[in-house]
Amino acid sequence: MKVVITGGTGFIGLNIGRALVRRGTLTGPSGAQEPIDSIVLFDAVTPPERPSGLDDRVSIVAGDISDRDTVFGLVDRDDTSVFHLASIVSGHGEQDFDLALKVNLDGGRHVLEALRARAGSPRLVFASSIAVFGGAAMPDVVGDDTKQTARTTYGVTKTIMELLINDYTRKGFLDGRSARLPTIIIRPGKPNAAASSFCSGVFREPLGGQECILPVTRDTQMPLLGYRNTVAGFIGLHELAADALGDDRAVNLRSRPYTVVEMVAALERVAEANRIPLGPVIDRPDPQIQAIVRTWAAKADDSRAQALGLPIDESLDRVVQDYIDDFLKPAA
Repeated sequence: MKVVITGGTGFIGLNIGRALVRRGTLTGPSGAQEPIDSIVLFDAVTPPERPSGLDDRVSIVAGDISDRDTVFGLVDRDDTSVFHLASIVSGHGEQDFDLALKVNLDGGRHVLEALRARAGSPRLVFASSIAVFGGAAMPDVVGDDTKQTARTTYGVTKTIMELLINDYTRKGFLDGRSARLPTIIIRPGKPNAAASSFCSGVFREPLGGQECILPVTRDTQMPLLGYRNTVAGFIGLHELAADALGDDRAVNLRSRPYTVVEMVAALERVAEANRIPLGPVIDRPDPQIQAIVRTWAAKADDSRAQALGLPIDESLDRVVQDYIDDFLKPAA
């Protein structure tokens, strides 16, 4: 079978690709495990060097997700599953409304229509977000049945895609699943345009001996999930039986809530255990970032994901240690 990962050279997309290379199979149209013979990592740009952890089954393709013919060219087999991660993120979406609609909605619809054009009911796992929740009536804890009143364009586009996936699945055009993501940590590399980027930066920059400029107050609380279990959650959601989700195909992935104070404390504990000197965390609140983050839920009810057997982090300290092991320690 073939797997297409949009946003495939991004951090999570690339690690899904690596995990599938190691795994070798996925549930295919037959309902049984089928060997993966092709993995396409599709993104707006290609990396300057081929990433590690891939084999000759993996191709990297650059293109525009908002171009219909390009997307249909990717989904050119009936035995195709898609992990759809390509998106304009929160902060960028607030700055460029038209681009957010073009990529998140037009691109998303092209993916849905390309799968609809194939025979059978191909599987789709879509990267949604708890940014679908917001507004004055948002409860302290958001669950899968909480009313969605997003206060960002990014969150609104995710809600629309969730609803379309529910309907395309109801109509039998495809078998869709939406992974509603908390904030994912710890992303290596440079900060991105997401308003939540500081949640990785507060670990990444100090561990690299650099200063972290903290754009929110330290009492800010966010539901977090480590990148290893995010990848496992995407694949686990794909592998669920078609009737496991019922008519609501969107699931809050599992997470734990942490304040920035707790994040910094975990950072200091794990750094001390690994004898890593830390760069400073400097408080410099950014009103725009703080305003966006305040519209987001501080806690998420993940009981449905738990019942479905999706994974959760052991602890925040474990996530920090995983990052050190995967990205800071030299290869053996």
